[in-house]
Formats: sequence, C-alpha cells, structure tokens
Amino acid sequence: MVLIVGMARSGVAAAKLLQSRGKSVFATDSGKAPLRSELERLGIPCESGGHTAERFLEAEEIVMSPGVPLDIPPLEAARQKGIPIVSEIEVAFRYLQGDIVAITGSNGKTTTTTLIGEVLNTIGRPVQVGGNIGTAMSSLVDSSRPATINVVEVSSFQLDGIRKFRPRVAVLTNITPDHLDRYADFKAYRASKFRIFENQTSSDFAVRNRDDAEVYPPASAGAARQRFFSQRQIVDDGAYRSGETLYLDGKPVMPAADVTLRGTHNIDNVLAAMTVADCYGVSAEAMSDTIRKFRGVEHRIEFVATVNGVQFFNDSKATNVDSAIKAVESFDGNIIMILGGLDKGAPYSPLVDAMIPRVKLAVLIGAAADKIASAIGNRLPVVRASSMADAARLGLESGKPGDVVLLSPACASFDMFDNYEHRGKVFKEAVLAWQKN
Repeated sequence: MVLIVGMARSGVAAAKLLQSRGKSVFATDSGKAPLRSELERLGIPCESGGHTAERFLEAEEIVMSPGVPLDIPPLEAARQKGIPIVSEIEVAFRYLQGDIVAITGSNGKTTTTTLIGEVLNTIGRPVQVGGNIGTAMSSLVDSSRPATINVVEVSSFQLDGIRKFRPRVAVLTNITPDHLDRYADFKAYRASKFRIFENQTSSDFAVRNRDDAEVYPPASAGAARQRFFSQRQIVDDGAYRSGETLYLDGKPVMPAADVTLRGTHNIDNVLAAMTVADCYGVSAEAMSDTIRKFRGVEHRIEFVATVNGVQFFNDSKATNVDSAIKAVESFDGNIIMILGGLDKGAPYSPLVDAMIPRVKLAVLIGAAADKIASAIGNRLPVVRASSMADAARLGLESGKPGDVVLLSPACASFDMFDNYEHRGKVFKEAVLAWQKN
C-alpha cells in the first residue's frame, strides 16, 4: 500500500496517478480535506481530520504533499523503520514523458515558469506548464508524450522528497530567507533549493542567477552544463543586461524598456527565460516578440482597478519579505500597503527599510499584524483591518488620486484564507465591488 499524506491538489493527483498504474493507495489528511470526494468517487480509501499512525508503518512507500511538515511523529516513526518517503514530483517523474524544465527559487518562480512556457510554445513542440504553479505534475502525466516539454515550478518542500527527479533544464532564480517556520535555519532551506541540480548529468543544463551570492558560486558545480543570467555583468554562457539592452551569448536581443512587467526584479525573470529558451534553440525574434506581449501572472503585482483616482494592485503571491520588498520597489511612492498574514519566521526590518521612502500608510491584517507593527514602530503610520474587505476600504478611504493601494502581504495566507490565490481573489472582489458602487 502507498500512503498519500495530504489531500490537496498534489496529493489527490498523486493518488489518482498511482491508482491508474495499479497501485493500492490510501490517503490521509489531518485537516478537512475538501478534495476528499474526488478520491471517494474513484474508490480510493481515505481518512481526514487526523492520521492513523499505524498506516504509516504499514506502507510500502509514503508520498508527501508539500504542505505537510516532514517532522510529524508518524513520519518519524516510518523513517526509523526505513519506509521510503518521497514527494509528489518524484512519483510523477517516474511516469512523465518528455523533457522537464524545472524552476525553483524564493521569488520569481511563477512568473519565470509561465514566461518560459510561453516562449517555448513558439518552437512547435507540445508544452505543458504546471507543478507548484497550480496543475500538479502528476496531472500532466497522461497528456505527456516523448516530444513534450514539461515546464514545472517546484518548491523546496517538493525537492525535500526527491530521489531520482532529474530535469533536463534546472533553474534557480534566487534564494532569500523564507519558510523559516519549517526549516531549522536558512542553511537548511538553501540546501533544499540546490537539490534541483543533484541528479543532473552532463547532457543537462543548470541555469543560475549570477548576481545572487546565495546561488553563485554554488557549493558544488554539479555535472550539468552551467549557464547564467545577470543584470550586473556580462556572462559568457547565458543572458545579461548591459545598459538598456538585453543580450544572449553576447548578441543583443531587445531593449530592456520593452519588458512590460513592473520592477527590475522582473528583468531577472526575463533573462532566466531567455537562457532556457536558448537551450531549445528559440530564435531571438521569437523570444523578444513573446516577452513584449507577456503581461505577467495573476496575483503578482497585478493591476486590479482604479477607484476614485486610486490604483489598486494585487500582489497576494508575495508570501515572503523579499518578495514584498521587490513589489514596493516597483513603485515610485505614494503607496498604501496592505500586509500581514501567517508569519514565516523571517525578520520584517528589511521590508520596513524599503517601505520608508515609498509607503505612506501600512494597513495590517492577520496573525502577524502585531509582529509587523513592532518592526515598524513609529517610523510609519499604521492602521489595523479586521478583514480583507476592511483593508481595501481603508486603502480607498485613505488614498488620494495618484496613490497606489498595494496588497503585498509578506506572509503566508493560511491564517485567514485557503491559499494566496483565495486571498488575492477576495481582495480583487472587494476592490471591484467598490469600483462598481
């Protein structure tokens, strides 16, 4: 019996895949498991609201969902017994056909993954985009073929459970403190990110951010061909910015000003996508044309509406401090910033430093509100909101024409919402209701 721990999207997808391949499967979730009915329709036995510890010791293999900590007691007992514990992406890797392009990093994963998918669509091969971005990697298996390029976002939690997972192209965008509520320290979190390269061979590509001191130089170069992207220096093998032009392998591709995405951090994402595209022979013309048309992803510095001259932006995907810093730095000033949620252990002082020149008011929500307020002190005006709708209202009432209300929480969403998508949706609904009225 294979035990699936966690019945969110990836756990359910893994259970369906393994059942379709003739495996005996049981699924367990300590929470409400809203997707349980999907498994019950397929006759897959499951439990929710708690784990039966004995099942962990009876399993031939345990498949972990990324939201489940690896140190829960039943898992520790199974580990002591020598039962294999793997992640959903490891299971999917066994059956997925075609190439894998895998992207990880603390920030920029979703934008980079989506853009890579768009650019690779220009070469005529079938392309699928998924992983941590929304469609579980296991759900891509049945539609994959030998010619398919599977572009997948992968998280550190998913990489913690790999054994043979091997992408043809592996991308590491950056590493900043995150998930310190789940890892012993930053060193352990960083080591998880580097696991994306560990099974690559000399026929594969490793794409790294040359400007990030936590990414380069790596502790080990690895077997794959090394490629880089940079905004600070010319790189021999990869993409870079020099002046106001983006280059690839020394040849100009497009003006930086043609990138429509807000923030210099998005130039990093574009350069990473260019480097990956070059691994597949995409022409400079096709790259630049796709990049010019790309408008970003939902919940990432996403323009929502203008109400009474105040612009509202949804950056709900900013679930850590560094991501929120990048969002703040994407605007010149006059920001009313909505932040807060479930604390992840990183200090907020670097974010407060970035907010000082640009943010005129902080609207705090969620469980981390007190900790953030303490970090802000008397350096900025602060108000509290009881809900996301209340926060949007406070932003509108406090704003003047030309101001920006920016939801960029710097926290996880699970204290008030199902996930960051749910949080962003509630924010947008509140804003659009104000606009309508």
